[in-house]
Amino acid sequence: MPEIVIRALYRFVVLEDFEAIQPSMLERAKSLGIKGTLLLAREGINGTIAGERPAMDAFIAYLRQDGRLETVTYKESIAEEQPFYRMKVRLKREIVTMGIDGIDPNKIVGTYVQPQEWNELISSEDTIVVDTRNEYEVSIGTFKNAINPHTESFREFPQWVEDNRDLMKGKKVAMFCTGGIRCEKATAFVKEQGFDEVYHLEGGILKYLEDTPEEKSLWEGECFVFDNRVTVNHQLEPGSYDMCHACRMPLSEEDMRSDRYIPGISCPHCHDKLTPEQRAAATMRQKQVELSKARGESHIGSASQING
Repeated sequence: MPEIVIRALYRFVVLEDFEAIQPSMLERAKSLGIKGTLLLAREGINGTIAGERPAMDAFIAYLRQDGRLETVTYKESIAEEQPFYRMKVRLKREIVTMGIDGIDPNKIVGTYVQPQEWNELISSEDTIVVDTRNEYEVSIGTFKNAINPHTESFREFPQWVEDNRDLMKGKKVAMFCTGGIRCEKATAFVKEQGFDEVYHLEGGILKYLEDTPEEKSLWEGECFVFDNRVTVNHQLEPGSYDMCHACRMPLSEEDMRSDRYIPGISCPHCHDKLTPEQRAAATMRQKQVELSKARGESHIGSASQING
């Protein structure tokens, strides 16, 4: 079987006609057999897609025909099978939701740091390292000595900054995220709050893992990704986590040994949070998944994630 290329891509750029270009973008991806999710907003494009390499190259070339997307960047990994079930191009208010109007990384943004220079920066005594991702992502893996803001969503990050101004005052602030998009917007926000020495890891964790030999790496654990692989290890291979199809939280091997884990129905994260209606819906969906597996089919929606 041909290998499947997975590309996480984004570009902050003004797309006044983002609603108008959505249908043709979706049709082009589908015609190439590509699957995944792209988000379009006035502030740009973001998402993760997968397909065979010729198709993926053709789609990137298609995007770059639009001069505004000529410099769209992406991080690439390889999978043995397609990690998505269908192709979606969704219209959004923001391509990464912070909930603060007027934050534009095209106007003000932190200093980009290449993976090769990241270790030196975050090892400096006058640098604080901030993980801009959510609590469940940080729990799976992060950089050595990184600060966990303990946020449940990116919308909570501006309040964390406000509450921790003294922590960052007089320091170099180095931020990172999965693919580069959240930390790029985060640095734009922090710069607007009056902090000068603000940095972020260009290409995010995924680019760092791709470029950094494991013996020199300061990354600890695995990295959560927004597709059916759930996590990847330092070699960008599928990691050791699974996913709860009821609440979509990543599950460790310990989680799956819990009495509270019922495949497709509940897990230690959600067993006491599901309403009777949600539990019934999850039970029905799991039955459909098992029937599909018995027939050798994929059940659409059984393990999909939206790239955030």
